[in-house]
Amino acid sequence: MVRRDKSNYIIQSVAHALDVLEEFRGDMDELGVTELSKKLKLHKNNVFRILATLQSRSYIEQNKANDNYRLGIKCLELGQTFIHQRGLLKQAKIHLQELAAKTGETGYISILRGNEVVYLDSVETTSTVRVISRVGLHMPLHATAAGKALVAYESEEELSKRFSGELRRFTKHTKTGAEELIKDLALVRERGYATDLEEFEEGLRCIGAPIRDYTRKVVGALSISGPANRLPDERIGQVVGPEVERAAKDLSMRLGFRE
Repeated sequence: MVRRDKSNYIIQSVAHALDVLEEFRGDMDELGVTELSKKLKLHKNNVFRILATLQSRSYIEQNKANDNYRLGIKCLELGQTFIHQRGLLKQAKIHLQELAAKTGETGYISILRGNEVVYLDSVETTSTVRVISRVGLHMPLHATAAGKALVAYESEEELSKRFSGELRRFTKHTKTGAEELIKDLALVRERGYATDLEEFEEGLRCIGAPIRDYTRKVVGALSISGPANRLPDERIGQVVGPEVERAAKDLSMRLGFRE
């Protein structure tokens, strides 16, 4: 029996519905039928029917004040189910709490998806000055500490492929060359943690370390982020970096990793 490629089984209407849902990310809190039609290159009537179907199942809701649409409660329910089902997140919570308490900064756990970092959960600092939460965001590997930690143990060949295209420059500190990034990742393996020294956003610094499981595979990253004035080089090297590395190693051990 010849196996058919799974792409042959794709239902176009379901794919379009998922395309609509995926437009509601980042700053796109609300969208209208016309805007979605233009973005997805679908007829307005098709978009309206998809939205009506999703609304009937509570995946989408309508703002009666302006007739725009936004994500519904069902999306939150599914997201929470996803979070609770992942053993990584269950194990990580206490480590996130300890990391936030010891460093005084917001702690995150993230995973790798394609060429992006996806932030799954966080524990916020108690400081009155804090960074905007990254939970749910997809961010670039080359400009984030978590991203670097996630790919630091890949082969040089794999890394060259990852960084072969044009990499976006976010600040004057962003590393955009493959050779420069590969050297940076060698340093991550040497000291046990990665840094983002205002490479994604001016005034913001992050430190991240890889989480590995019983297969020795990197399955996630623990990281902290905070204002640059609270994370000078000396504090990162002497306190915060080693603390993030320790927390990630402790979590790795709980997941069965052994040196």
